[in-house]
Amino acid sequence: MADTLLAHEAWLRLTAFIAIFAAMAAWEVRTPRRDPEQGRATRWPANLGLLVIDGLVVRMLIPTAAVGIALLGEARGWGLLNNLDLPGWLALLLAVIVLDLAIYLQHVLFHSVPAFWRLHRVHHSDMDFDLTTAIRFHPIEILLSMLIKMGLVAALGAPALAVMLFEVILNGMAMFNHGNVYLPWEWDNKLRRVVVTPDMHRVHHSVHRDETNSNFGFNLSIWDRLFGTYRDQPVDGHTGMTIGLNDYRDPKALGITGLLVQPFKGAARGGMLDG
Repeated sequence: MADTLLAHEAWLRLTAFIAIFAAMAAWEVRTPRRDPEQGRATRWPANLGLLVIDGLVVRMLIPTAAVGIALLGEARGWGLLNNLDLPGWLALLLAVIVLDLAIYLQHVLFHSVPAFWRLHRVHHSDMDFDLTTAIRFHPIEILLSMLIKMGLVAALGAPALAVMLFEVILNGMAMFNHGNVYLPWEWDNKLRRVVVTPDMHRVHHSVHRDETNSNFGFNLSIWDRLFGTYRDQPVDGHTGMTIGLNDYRDPKALGITGLLVQPFKGAARGGMLDG
């Protein structure tokens, strides 16, 4: 079963992405949480354009990606989990949890180091918050993220199936928790005990610096609670809060070209933990 899944990894990931994207887009139309500041016609071409560029860059420069490294590690006995006598299900579960923790720590890192923040602020400069914000990343950040992930996969000895499942879960959860969707508070309150909800992650996209530097998780919510970065609600409320960065409010500068050059312009400040 695992061999079959891995042989069709790219198509499985693409199918899952399209299905989740379509479901979240329909949900956003039916029950939006906030009125958008900009229309989709203004924002979506740039955000989707970055997704296409990111995918092409990764495929050209790192064709094997994280799953390829996992397969090589399994064949050559690299990493911790490949040298422990663990049941397959336990190795898979541990790998997914450790990878999720790594994404949390990487996210904190990209808010802490000026050079990394320059790249990551492309994600935060979106003046609205919807499922396409989840795919709005600069190609250099995507490359760095993939290299970090590949190194961790090799050191951990993560099973290839776990890496593929983690990628699908992470992409799906990112679109979910960036969704401009309404969830009743009772549901949200229960869900956020385990996973990151849209209301929880929206706080992270506030213009207020202390809120930007909170709720770093993309999947499991335990990391923010464990490391003291959890914030329950935005001070201005979800419908009244301002999304984005104070230094990037000009829609004309937030097209695809502007986003690609943004890391190389201006000062590195705004959402950083320090500086």
